[in-house]
Amino acid sequence: MFTEAEPALGAGSLSPEDLQRSHDRLRVLAARHRGRRLPLLWLLAGPGLLVMLGENDGPSMLSYAASGATYGVGFFLPFIGVTFLGAIVVQEMAMRVGAVTHRGYGELVFQRFGRFWGWFSAVDLLVTNFVTLITEFIAIRVGSSFFGVPAWLSVLAGLLLVGVSLAGGRYWRWERAALGLAAFNLLFLLAAVLSKPDPGAIASAFATWQPLPTGSLQTFLLLVASNVGATVTPWMLFFQQSAVVDKGLTPRDIGQGRLDTLLGGLLAFATGCGALLVAAALFSHHIPATTVQGGAGFAEALRPVSGYPVAALFSLGLVEAGALAILTISASTAYAVGEVMSGPHSFNRRLRDAPSFYGFNLGLAILAAAVVLLPGAPLLAITLNANLLATVLMPAALVFLLVLANDREIMGSRVNPRLLNWAAAGVALMVALAGTSYAVVAFVNAVTGRAG
Repeated sequence: MFTEAEPALGAGSLSPEDLQRSHDRLRVLAARHRGRRLPLLWLLAGPGLLVMLGENDGPSMLSYAASGATYGVGFFLPFIGVTFLGAIVVQEMAMRVGAVTHRGYGELVFQRFGRFWGWFSAVDLLVTNFVTLITEFIAIRVGSSFFGVPAWLSVLAGLLLVGVSLAGGRYWRWERAALGLAAFNLLFLLAAVLSKPDPGAIASAFATWQPLPTGSLQTFLLLVASNVGATVTPWMLFFQQSAVVDKGLTPRDIGQGRLDTLLGGLLAFATGCGALLVAAALFSHHIPATTVQGGAGFAEALRPVSGYPVAALFSLGLVEAGALAILTISASTAYAVGEVMSGPHSFNRRLRDAPSFYGFNLGLAILAAAVVLLPGAPLLAITLNANLLATVLMPAALVFLLVLANDREIMGSRVNPRLLNWAAAGVALMVALAGTSYAVVAFVNAVTGRAG
């Protein structure tokens, strides 16, 4: 009854996940045929929202909080906006490449650049994902400890969440469950409202973008790199492009995919600012951020300053941020490994049909959880440097994506326009400078024996 301008495949050409995905596509076709725009957007939204809100993870929210507690709202509040603009530019390319080619990022790198670069990108992802997953469990542990939950129980709950999310056997079910969890990222906005920030200071920050803060250059550059790494990371490319393929988006859906990505970016920007505004109360009360770098430090420091409800909401937000990121980052790992190994890589496959896909999804999370339970880990330092690692490793992944998005052989007329290439080049430059400048200053300080 409904048709799309896509190549037809014979029944024998359809894989098991294609057959599952076809049920979702029928609903999309029905909504498009009836001209129902909001239902159509609802059906096609998901990858963009999840990748953006999933990147508002534990280390990201703690990076924003550390920025607010260290420097207030003047410089970093608008800077967060710049980083999310960069993230939207990058993720739009990942979405479009996935919708046009019907191939995940890892699979395309492997096919277009060869085995060496394919495995290089996969190993790059595995390293950053493993370190980042550790910090997600730290976020759950930190947030839960405010309510007296033992570390082992909070970490076990995070693992159980991953296991339960894999039981549906359908991408649609996994995505909707993850989106339901993502809605609780708005807890940071509620906490910001209850903390009663100064509207004049917020307006001034965006209107004038106040000068660079004074103090330790090394600390400032670490927070800059951490904020950049909080919005533009390798796992995001792998996840959104593969999720777009798993969801079944086609070139005709690119418009809705852009709206999905933009909406996700705007919501993530707002909640990231919320975390910064909540912690900026510590700056206003002259409470050094270095005094809250462990355990439930931020929440405990906020309780006497902003009240128990704000501290509790901040803690619950950390739990949600870590939990959602565990789902999305684990998924990006499974997608990438499946793609480069030419194995199953779809949530539309059942467990018995894709044991390696689900095994990698859960296996890396188990290893990360085990590391988190080791005693004596410097929690905030690990989270900040996890984002720094993502910043250092991101430029190579971004170059591959930019080349793919300009490859006419696979993209046809949907290659990047010139303006988008300039914007993407600017993002790559920002990421490279953020990581390099911090590394140089840290090295000089280490050689000269300076404190920072």
